[in-house]
Amino acid sequence: MRLAEVLLLRASARSGPSEIKMASRGKTETSKLKQNLEEQLDRLMQQLQDLEECREELDTDEYEETKKETLEQLSEFNDSLKKIMSGNMTLVDELSGMQLAIQAAISQAFKTPEVIRLFAKKQPGQLRTRLAEMDRDLMVGKLERGLYTQQKVEILTALRKLGEKLTADDEAFLSANAGAILSQFEKVSTDLGSGDKVLALASFEVEKTKK
Repeated sequence: MRLAEVLLLRASARSGPSEIKMASRGKTETSKLKQNLEEQLDRLMQQLQDLEECREELDTDEYEETKKETLEQLSEFNDSLKKIMSGNMTLVDELSGMQLAIQAAISQAFKTPEVIRLFAKKQPGQLRTRLAEMDRDLMVGKLERGLYTQQKVEILTALRKLGEKLTADDEAFLSANAGAILSQFEKVSTDLGSGDKVLALASFEVEKTKK
């Protein structure tokens, strides 16, 4: 990625999320709102993905600052989402997966933009397809073991949160490889009202990286 593209990415990260209008919501309005939210989340996930792809072209401070700005946007997006969902059970049902996925990204429990995106859109079939592709890539040497483990843990956690049944082998893999941050996310995310705890966890992680 060229320097101009890196600067454009940073400008995008600073611009902040678009305003989410809280209009009256019938079925059509709810569908449009969900589409709008998904588009905004896609944009933020693309920012994170672009940032990782151009990481080698940035110095450490620039990378950390841009990532911090994008995570702050996700925090603002999460706050807006909580306000929209407040008191509306239809929206809670529709958007709970998106909120959990955003919390996973903010807390750094999940680090893979595409997995976060599929989690947010409640796409267990596509998550399982991605996992099968990763298994093949690992076997032929196209995927490094550490990255495979990280992403598999994220996918299995997402599947569990989406109510999917895991095999005994997958449960064992998850137990053996889930790190402290992911385990903490598992605990606080059992309650959709626990966003403040997740954000506190995220703040702790940011401060820890500075030391």
